[in-house]
Parts: sequence; structure tokens; C-alpha cells
Amino acid sequence: MDTKPDGLKIGIMGGTFDPIHYGHLMIAENAAEQFGLDQIWFMPNGNPPHKRNSNITSAEHRCAMVELAIAGNPRFTLSRREVDADGVCYTYETLASLHEECPDDRFYFIMGADSLSEFESWRNPDIICQNAVILAAVRDLTDDGALQDQIRHLTEKYQAEIFRIQTPNFSISSHNIRKRCAEQTSIRYLLPDRVREYIAVNNLYCGAKKE
Repeated sequence: MDTKPDGLKIGIMGGTFDPIHYGHLMIAENAAEQFGLDQIWFMPNGNPPHKRNSNITSAEHRCAMVELAIAGNPRFTLSRREVDADGVCYTYETLASLHEECPDDRFYFIMGADSLSEFESWRNPDIICQNAVILAAVRDLTDDGALQDQIRHLTEKYQAEIFRIQTPNFSISSHNIRKRCAEQTSIRYLLPDRVREYIAVNNLYCGAKKE
């Protein structure tokens, strides 16, 4: 009798990715190595609830930059699940639907340790914990005591599985990259060259209208 193969271990790397940079890529790579993940799905936010009034670059540009950034890494893939959805997407809805569609796979939701401190302000954190293991990216400047307290609290309250991703302390942010572009300051070595060239060719982040 045939036996059913084990499911995949899939990391979900959500974010606006406006633009994607080496900090995102390093966190994803470290998560894959440290937890033996088979795949990392980079899932750009479509209409993120916490940034509804922001001037976010179009989904097509952000997805194109993600594809350029992850090209060549067989474990990394782009998921358009949220950008192609109608209306506001909440993390709990995404993870619940993934769990329903792929019951044999195990999902690992990757977030920054700073986001973990605000986790209970998210919509339905209990459903998130039911459908995914949480991986928190820890940087050198993270308050370790406060982080441990938060992990303990969430574990007890929601029966959450939360683990730490150890990552180098990269002081790179999408906000800073956009600011440097607007100031016509170099962004070389902050993100892959293909992404940097795409930004230049498409005139992104320089004050022109975003398409």
C-alpha cells in the first residue's frame, strides 16, 4: 500500500516589499537554514490594513522587484495570493485558507521581533497561532528580556509555537531606501543590483507618480 508523503515545511514571508532588500533576503535564508524549511513564499501585501492610507508602490512593481531579488534561489518563490485578492487582506485569513487548502503542509509565519511586541493588536491572533508556527527574526539590538517575556506570554495565552531566528544586525529598511532614492543618494549594496536597476529604469521613489 502506498504511504502518503510528508508535507512540506513552508515559510511565509509577508511584507510590503517597497522595495525588497538584503535584510528581507537574509532573514528568509536564515529561517530556511535554521528550521529546515523546504520553501519560502514571499507574499507582498495587497492592501495591508495597517498601511491603508499610505502611498504604496503598485503591486506589479513590487512583485517584479521580488521576482528579481529571489531569482536563482530554488527555495524562494513569489506568491501573489494577497496582491491578487479583493479588498483588505488579514494575516489570519491568509493562513487559515492556506491551512485548509494544504492540510499536509506546515506553515511558518516569519515576522520581525518588533512586530511580535504588537502581535495582540493584529486581527484574530489566536487563528494565526492555530495555523502557523511563528518565527521571530531577532537582531542584535533586540531587548532579549522583553522578547522572552512576550514569547512566554503568547505561548501561554494562545498555545502558540514561537521560535527565534538568529540574524545579523542589518540596519536596512525600505523606508530608508526610498528616502535615499528621493535624495539621489546611492542605494548600492542595500539590495540586489537587479532590483536597484529596476528602480532606476522605472523611476521609482524619486517623487514621480508611481504606476
